[in-house]
Amino acid sequence: MRHRTRSLSRRDILRGAVATVPTLAAASLFGPEAWASEGSWSLPPKNAVKVIENTWIPMKDGTRLACRLWLPEGAENAPVPVVLEYLPYRLRDRLRERDEATAQNLAPYGVAFARVDIRGSGNSEGILVDEYDTPELQDGVEVIAWLAKQPWSNGSVGMRGISWGGINSLQTAAQAPPALKAIMPMGFVNNRFDDDAHYVGGCLEYENYRWGCGFKAVMAAPPDPAIVGPAWESLWQQRLDATPAILETWTSHQRFDAYWQRNTIALDYSRIQCPVYAVSGWLDPYSKAVGTLLANLKVPRKGLIGPWGHLFPNLPTPLALAWAQEEVRWWHHWLKGVDTGIMDEPIYRAYIPYRTQSEDPELPGRWVAERTWPPASTQPQTLHLNAGGQLSATAAPRQTVRYVANKVVGIAKSHWMPAKIGEQSADDQESLVFDSAPLDTDLEILGAPVARIRVGADVPVSHLAVRLNEVLPTGESWLVTYGILNLAHRHSLEHPAALKPGQIYDIEVTLYPTAHRFKKGSRIRAAISESLWPLVWPSPRIATLELELGPSHLIFPVRPIPAEEAAFTIPVIHAPPPQQNGLNQTGPDAHGRITLGAERPARSSPPIPETGTVLTNGGSEYYEIVQGRANSSLWRQQNIVGFRRGEWDCTVTSGFELTSTAEEFHLKEYLRARKGETQIFEREKISKIPRNLI
Repeated sequence: MRHRTRSLSRRDILRGAVATVPTLAAASLFGPEAWASEGSWSLPPKNAVKVIENTWIPMKDGTRLACRLWLPEGAENAPVPVVLEYLPYRLRDRLRERDEATAQNLAPYGVAFARVDIRGSGNSEGILVDEYDTPELQDGVEVIAWLAKQPWSNGSVGMRGISWGGINSLQTAAQAPPALKAIMPMGFVNNRFDDDAHYVGGCLEYENYRWGCGFKAVMAAPPDPAIVGPAWESLWQQRLDATPAILETWTSHQRFDAYWQRNTIALDYSRIQCPVYAVSGWLDPYSKAVGTLLANLKVPRKGLIGPWGHLFPNLPTPLALAWAQEEVRWWHHWLKGVDTGIMDEPIYRAYIPYRTQSEDPELPGRWVAERTWPPASTQPQTLHLNAGGQLSATAAPRQTVRYVANKVVGIAKSHWMPAKIGEQSADDQESLVFDSAPLDTDLEILGAPVARIRVGADVPVSHLAVRLNEVLPTGESWLVTYGILNLAHRHSLEHPAALKPGQIYDIEVTLYPTAHRFKKGSRIRAAISESLWPLVWPSPRIATLELELGPSHLIFPVRPIPAEEAAFTIPVIHAPPPQQNGLNQTGPDAHGRITLGAERPARSSPPIPETGTVLTNGGSEYYEIVQGRANSSLWRQQNIVGFRRGEWDCTVTSGFELTSTAEEFHLKEYLRARKGETQIFEREKISKIPRNLI
């Protein structure tokens, strides 16, 4: 069986541990040996696995969900626990290899694995019309009950997954199904409005549309006739007919209203009553949720953040953890009642890089661990934004500086995912920058820096963006982390309020959490701008910000570097640093027009060996803006996905285009489907959506 070296993320869908644990051997993190110290629990011997390609799980309303099962040999006579992954991403073809890799980390070691397509996706019956909808969670509870009652099951069920699978693991746990004994969410969010791929700091994200465009193709894709039978065409037509104008829905809900509050975990953490192991990577903006979850849950819990992106820890390129050991330890402890020692270890583990991923693909650093979260080891350190572009430990006399936001800032940080990437000098030149003196020693941070800025604007709606960079002695400026806030949401994500021109406000912007070592001789830079484009949609009108220097400051969670913490370098497969998603830039031209774009011609994969299915992916994305013109922004995308095997030949195309005036958004979204060369479906929706302080 071939295994991909990376997981399928949302980007793929929309594009076609106060001290180091002294007994934790660094090398064992990345080799085949155990994570734990010598003499502690280790993986049981591997056994054979029985794979059931498809079994139907019946729901109370008669709908059947498609499930692929991996059962340890002998489970019928000696029942085992089972772990569920519950997704809309097509278990039979698109995620087949990734699911197999997960199963091989679990089933040979006595933990059955069940992969289920959500209602209306893949080969499951019904329709799918939104993320994390009530029917999805109700079905999830029924699936867990069904798994617990199978003759090969010991009655204990776990739930795991990344992105959608991590999010609905938490949301399903909040429904308190009796058989769900523990979960392992990875790359997940707590707040559906502010933390997910929709709005960030109350600002409208481009990812809302890139993800939504890809999600339309997920909702509208056909089932496989080899599993569903002759009814596949009528089921496909039902899906096409039911696929909503999801981008209109998401754009219409511009604040943290009841739509986003539905199933948002952050509103009531007490609903989670089972143990939780939260996992993410520093290049994943979802890493923000790990610390929040640890700080708010009252159940047994653990957290881990590594130096990778929106990936499973066993699949990152160019590095990976020996994850089977850690994950099987978790499930044996909570689903089999075996004391594996996993809960005797620190609550939190994280990798502290000594470079940015872009600056150094080999990424030297070390793992650290914390017994409590928030960590007792970190100490707040304050640096003030002072006149003359100084970032200093003491506040200089108050002074006001104005910033006219007629510049395009953000192309060096053009994408929400990965969370941090890119040399920032070009954006720094168009921002207000404040630099520290060269550091006389290394300095490490672990956690979320906070910017407290006294600022006003001459318009009712404006943004405030803060980037935290490391400026090397060579002059290069590398992004460490950032934060952005729609100032209308300064007090509440649910109840925005317009700014009063001329009034100065005390604003707090929490930056994305990070772990980083600033090197001796480098400078710490705070770069302030009004917005980041194309990461977020521009404000309705060009703003002039008025910042009060001296009182404005940043607070850093500094983690002292103990002499006894030995550093080591992660073994890596040499690979180029991450790129900016392959976008080509033109401009600014004589009119100030800047464009970013990429064409991805539709390409077909080799046939999947087990099924013979050929998958097709392609599409394009395009972004345009004119400097100094607030409503010149344009976003456009098209996705093409296809499925072919013999006479079964289906193609789905989805797309959108977004423009605006100061008062409303103009949105076009469309969906088309072909069977062979014949177009069988086409729908286009054009919407004018009022802007609500956005």
